[in-house]
Amino acid sequence: MSSRRIWLTGDPAADDLLTTDDNALLLGMVLDQQVPMEKAFAGPAVIAQRMGGRLDVAAIAAMEEDAFVALCSERPAVHRFPGAMAKRVRQVCQVLVEQFEGDAGNVWRGATTGAELKRAITALPGFGPEKATIFVAVLAKQRGVQPPGWQEAAGDFGQDGHRSVADVVDEESLAKVRESKRAVKAAKRQAAASAG
Repeated sequence: MSSRRIWLTGDPAADDLLTTDDNALLLGMVLDQQVPMEKAFAGPAVIAQRMGGRLDVAAIAAMEEDAFVALCSERPAVHRFPGAMAKRVRQVCQVLVEQFEGDAGNVWRGATTGAELKRAITALPGFGPEKATIFVAVLAKQRGVQPPGWQEAAGDFGQDGHRSVADVVDEESLAKVRESKRAVKAAKRQAAASAG
């Protein structure tokens, strides 16, 4: 694991959890959709706090679905869509317990190539091709997980620049990533308008 401190939420306690706990980093990525990045990646710390101070994937996996949905729905909710995302987080926790000894690090620890790393991530619930590609970049840039071919597996997100959560290290880089995402969305809208 990289000794580099992760800065993704602006909350020191939440960022410490992301830095020291592979499960927290993975679950933050699960939550990273349709909410600001900081809220998504703070989610594991909120869940841990509501579970008595520890992020325990085995306990999440063993919880009744309705109970975990209720925990994630408490105000302030862990996500904009707390029910759906609680179910997704619980599914990932179940896979971690059943296939990876309850340790997300085991998902990527054995990968010998970038392609193998991406396949392992894509096999997790909720990780489509783009999310898996971004998470390969997150692992490489934030955690130092860089098997041969990781940059190819990470696509554009593996390049230098400010393209995704993988490139966020402070407030300034967060602003640059947001600007880059706005530019990409604007270009897509323009292309769609031109095609229509």
